[in-house]
Amino acid sequence: MIVACIPAYNEEKTIAKVIIGAQKYVNRVIVGDDGSDDMTAEIAESLGAIVVRHEDNLGKGAILRSLFEASVKAGASIVVTLDADGQHDPHDIPLVVRPVLDGKADLSIGARFTDKNYIPSYRRIGNKLLDAITNLRAVSKLTDTQSGFRAYSRGAIEKIEVRDDGMSADSQILMSAWKNNLRITESDISVSYEGDTSTFNPLRHFSSVMYGIVRYAIERRPLLLIGLPGLAAVGIGLIYGLLLLRIYQQSHVFILAYALLAMGGTLLGAFAVLVAVVLFALSDQVRRLTNVWSRRGPSLGQLIGSRPESSFESVSAKFAGVRDEMRDS
Repeated sequence: MIVACIPAYNEEKTIAKVIIGAQKYVNRVIVGDDGSDDMTAEIAESLGAIVVRHEDNLGKGAILRSLFEASVKAGASIVVTLDADGQHDPHDIPLVVRPVLDGKADLSIGARFTDKNYIPSYRRIGNKLLDAITNLRAVSKLTDTQSGFRAYSRGAIEKIEVRDDGMSADSQILMSAWKNNLRITESDISVSYEGDTSTFNPLRHFSSVMYGIVRYAIERRPLLLIGLPGLAAVGIGLIYGLLLLRIYQQSHVFILAYALLAMGGTLLGAFAVLVAVVLFALSDQVRRLTNVWSRRGPSLGQLIGSRPESSFESVSAKFAGVRDEMRDS
């Protein structure tokens, strides 16, 4: 079953056209209404789409996470995501789905930057910068890391972890896919920026994605991205401290700038190293706990959804088992 997932926020003017176009190529359409205050959800329901609602506007990553969960419950074997603002042409769904359908890819991206598409220059520049940053850890470089027109296999949906709630989710999803050694490919698509219907300011979009990428990278590699610069700062502080002592011994001149650099570099560097070690320890414990929990059977939600009289005992027993395995390891 192919399911189209459409994240939407105040898209009553365009959502009908997108849904009707997608229904020609998929078995089911699920619309994620991320706190819209217009008729987006009502229009989607009237056209036969399943609607997943957020009471508040939580962000693209949050609604994608809800859409992925809903698609799995619906029995999807392939999930297609496309924007609700009309920039993506639903007629391109077969092009994007084909590599996944043929078993050649786990994730297929609709690439927008082709000669046939007119894309405003500020969008080209911003996307290329984000592509370069996102591609830093890529095995094979992608030409459009920010495209929301994608097709995922069922296995990819189950392995990818959508951790970021905001606009950086597209980049973070790719990082999670690379981490899980998923096969990623691109297919050229058409795109329309007529009227530029995006509800997100380009500068805000860029800064939001950058923040999410940096945060995710720090969470994944705290020792490298925080600890190593911290050690460098400590080294610089010590060097200036030794220079200060040497100059003072030789000429009895106290250089305040050297003193501030020595103290500042040493203290800030030591603090950065401490933060990196703490983040690494927390990340390692969470990773181990997640691995142990996954080996223990059903999820917490499944346990709580079971019979009331047995759920507390089941959850308690599971936590006890996790605690014992953590202690043994």
